[in-house]
Amino acid sequence: MEKVIQTAKQIALTDHTVLIRGESGTGKELIAQSIHNASYRNKYPFVAVNCGAIPEQLLESEFFGHTKGAFSGAHANKEGYIGAAHNGTLFLDEIGELPIHLQVKLLRAIENKMYTPVGSNTPKVSSFRLVAATNQDLSKMVLEKKMRSDFYYRVHVLSITLPPLRERHGDIPLLVEAYM
Repeated sequence: MEKVIQTAKQIALTDHTVLIRGESGTGKELIAQSIHNASYRNKYPFVAVNCGAIPEQLLESEFFGHTKGAFSGAHANKEGYIGAAHNGTLFLDEIGELPIHLQVKLLRAIENKMYTPVGSNTPKVSSFRLVAATNQDLSKMVLEKKMRSDFYYRVHVLSITLPPLRERHGDIPLLVEAYM
């Protein structure tokens, strides 16, 4: 873990996209938060999104926001995750859960820092840093056509792999003490 923490500190000094890989419960969000906190973006929001927890019919609205009247139930303008992360960090947990059609739209937002809310024709700008996490083999998902290769290469600029707790015996007493 010392090597992981050192790598995270070095990555924090850059503005590159980061992919954090590891099993569930290894601390991927904690590493993402530490990268944000050590970066120049630390005075701006850290927006954490669990990609697997959003119903598919709400994905586009949740990420890009929407305008009043864009669809039934859109009673007011709503800022999405991308807008909320402006100048800060957008953390996409379980990025492998995103459907292909949303990957295309997110790819554009990542590359151009521009997005269009649902129901609008006016693009908006959001300068955010992307940190993503997964417990899945994304390169295998590319081969199986479950993930776009261009999206994969855009989110996999730099990577950190977290070892599972079963390989970090020295961390167990520290965790027990923290929970006590």
